[in-house]
Amino acid sequence: MVKILLVCSAGMSTSFVVKKMQESAEAKGIEAEIWAVADADAAENIKKADVMLLGPQVRFLEGKMKGIADGKPVAVIDMMAYGSMNGEKVLEQALKLLGME
Repeated sequence: MVKILLVCSAGMSTSFVVKKMQESAEAKGIEAEIWAVADADAAENIKKADVMLLGPQVRFLEGKMKGIADGKPVAVIDMMAYGSMNGEKVLEQALKLLGME
């Protein structure tokens, strides 16, 4: 099972991306736990995640998030994929970071 944490400013807009990512994972037969939190909750949530993706609106936090990620992969979600709610593309980005794609 792959565990993917998405972080945004309030955890709201990213919840739509989470839903699309879950649909894509199911279609591909990938067992995944995907959830979104506000940046204030990232430190607690990274402990149970394999990878952290940041919403484009919080890209300025990338350095800070890498600092709390304990060596786990951290990246900013592709802006086009995020804006178009392309869950498949965002899932692929997470899997690539984990060496699974």
